[in-house]
Amino acid sequence: TWGPPAARLSFAAPWVHASLPRLNHAPSVESSSSSSAMAEEKPQVELFVKAGSDGAKIGNCPFSQRLFMVLWLKGVTFNVTTVDTKRRTEAVQKLCPGGQLPFLMYGTEVHTDTNKVEEFLEEVLCPPKYPKLAANNPESNTAGLDVFAKFSAYIKNSNPSLNANLEKGLLKALKVLDVYLMTPQPEEVDENSAEDEGQSNRKFLDGNELTLADCNLLPKLHIVKVVCKKYRDFTIPEEFRGIHRYLKNAYAREEFSSTCPDDEEIELAYELVAKALK
Repeated sequence: TWGPPAARLSFAAPWVHASLPRLNHAPSVESSSSSSAMAEEKPQVELFVKAGSDGAKIGNCPFSQRLFMVLWLKGVTFNVTTVDTKRRTEAVQKLCPGGQLPFLMYGTEVHTDTNKVEEFLEEVLCPPKYPKLAANNPESNTAGLDVFAKFSAYIKNSNPSLNANLEKGLLKALKVLDVYLMTPQPEEVDENSAEDEGQSNRKFLDGNELTLADCNLLPKLHIVKVVCKKYRDFTIPEEFRGIHRYLKNAYAREEFSSTCPDDEEIELAYELVAKALK
């Protein structure tokens, strides 16, 4: 059993309570050779994520939300345990001595590093039983890549004379993302038509279904939206119709909206990071 500061939530598709894993044995080292055998069995999956300010609810961590979304989209039964980084339990320390969050328990294996965890889940939770989440178009994986870096520079700046240029940098990165979202994907273009295909109406980065690319970008884009409004009174311009369409469609999906931390948690996380202009 797990008591505070770790809080456990259970998720399943369909919504069935997941059995709690037995944690009285030591986890094994990651092993790719066991992946195929594990995929044939019903996997026992637990995601450990950063807890919020109360030590229990989900905290601000785009990497945690990224893996949370991946597991939900895969349709696998899984548990989520929030870990209070100020008061780690002995059990959590034994599972992941480095203490890096998020980390994943798959059966008795412990997996760390968000990118590697995502790759592992895509490999082991594969068709035909589980959906493929990789984007079809490689460009979707890098769309919006500069937005978070430009946002960080903008929000951490305390010099008023630099604010305008840093805001322009953020707007430029958002514009690049907007152009990508408004440009039709190859599969949207009719090669036999002489007419201009015009603008894309797809819901997400790579099409009308959420992919790994969205799981990476959306948590960061949500942070940008919340923090800029709170600390700079900056909102994403309405002229960026592609981004607004994208966010509207994303918030309509439980896999994203229900894995977002409370806005207050995001604002609190950036309270000391966001520098006041002096």
